Amino acid sequence: MSTAYALTGAEIFDGANWHSDAALVIDKGVVSSISDAALPDDIRRVELDGGKLVPGFIDIQVNGGGGVLLNDGPSVDVIRTICDAHFAFGTTALLPTLITDTPEITAAALNAGKAAALDKVTGFIGLHIEGPHLSVSHKGTHDPKLIRPMEDADLVALIEAAQQLPVLLTTVAPETVPADKIKALTDAGVIVSLGHSGASYEVALAATEAGATMATHLFNAMSQLGHRSPGVVGAVLQSGELSAGLIADGFHVDMASMAIAIRAKQGPSRIFLVTDAMSTIGTDITSFTLNGRRITRAGGRLTLDDGTLAGADLDMISAVRFVHNELGLPLEEALRMASLYPAESLRIDHHYGRLLPGYIANIVHLDDRLDVNQVWIDGDLHYAR
Repeated sequence: MSTAYALTGAEIFDGANWHSDAALVIDKGVVSSISDAALPDDIRRVELDGGKLVPGFIDIQVNGGGGVLLNDGPSVDVIRTICDAHFAFGTTALLPTLITDTPEITAAALNAGKAAALDKVTGFIGLHIEGPHLSVSHKGTHDPKLIRPMEDADLVALIEAAQQLPVLLTTVAPETVPADKIKALTDAGVIVSLGHSGASYEVALAATEAGATMATHLFNAMSQLGHRSPGVVGAVLQSGELSAGLIADGFHVDMASMAIAIRAKQGPSRIFLVTDAMSTIGTDITSFTLNGRRITRAGGRLTLDDGTLAGADLDMISAVRFVHNELGLPLEEALRMASLYPAESLRIDHHYGRLLPGYIANIVHLDDRLDVNQVWIDGDLHYAR
């Protein structure tokens, strides 16, 4: 009996093209083919009632979900809870993200990530360590008392962790982390993202020359595009080497600024979607704490008591709908911003972000309103509405 099965009855988006009246054939956790021919009799068929099959979403900035934050006490169980909470929203691969914290919590997060990799936690593809080596002037929701320079021990810990994690991403402010340390990180396989930074355009480009390839939540907590001082935003838009995450919830960035940035971005690196999601996703909780400070959930926003935005109450399919319905991007491009472009930014696009032969069978079934019906990860069904 064949181990393969076929998803039929839905349009298929392979990351570039649509296929109608075709079957998506899955075998041993990977895509085997997209076939418009008659299927062999020994292949199990899963008949879908219309809708669209699209590549699973990849979220590189996920602070929490399911009622927990990674900062709450990093462990494999917390990582698993966060991953599980996002499946219902089409996210099939993610980087649990640690917000600036103590050296002890940072070390615990790195150890939890190593253990999650060994345990092969479903949906876990690595860690994002956001801070603590940031700019206090652009701290956002990060606790300024915990922001600090990068010491040699911090550098060594990240380099060692990168050898044991599928992906390790860290956000740094290039005015506080010198180019030689950025180069040491990237030479060791760490992906370095620029963020929470007041750096000049020139300093940001120097960090890019040292190996940084990404910027964290474009526009938020970074030096802006000025007519004589292009800042980090200008560096992102001008440099073809820097990709950037975008929080598309209508609160973090104005719609006009989003649209302008997407049109202006110099390639080949791209702007992609991130949620910056907190513990609220998949729950009805209305408040929680981070580093001892209360964060309130109301009206689609998460804020500290002083009104500062504190992460986002956003899931990935909502971000896809936003850039498609509100910004008017073609659906294909909105889907690529949630799948292929983050995969390219993490250098995993040879296995993720497309539905082509040999790619991991991370699949989302959407209905015509772009609501998530079903989600498969590594070929196994993990969510059904």
